[in-house]
Amino acid sequence: MTRKQRRLYFVLLGMLALGAAVALVLTAISDSLVYFYSPTDVVTQRIPEGRRMRVGGLVQDGSVKKDGKQVTFVITDLTNTITVSYSGLLPDLFREGQGVVVEGRKEKDGAFHASEVLAKHDENYMPKEVADALKKSGQWNDGKTK
Repeated sequence: MTRKQRRLYFVLLGMLALGAAVALVLTAISDSLVYFYSPTDVVTQRIPEGRRMRVGGLVQDGSVKKDGKQVTFVITDLTNTITVSYSGLLPDLFREGQGVVVEGRKEKDGAFHASEVLAKHDENYMPKEVADALKKSGQWNDGKTK
């Protein structure tokens, strides 16, 4: 084996190792990515069941039903709605008509099972993703009156 061939094999082996490392990193990153969707996105797009995602919108008035630690409620972006079930304690600031972001999975039965519920932290705040989704749907009301 000549010196030139050894160098070529070494470069090819290095490129193969680098490619394997990049593939492993991309696989690890894709497993930890959590995408944000509005209720309209969840209803209109084909999102695979079991995919971890965040859904944000407003908690629909009159939709919260509690049964012990099990809670079901409806999130809306004023265009479409999605029913969410959550098992656990809700944040203190969670209430109807307020902005909320839930993280979890859409299951085969069509229901969204949340593992985490994030509520707004004061009366002037709405999560950026929720506000953007409401603006996109044309239903945005920033609370200012003319």
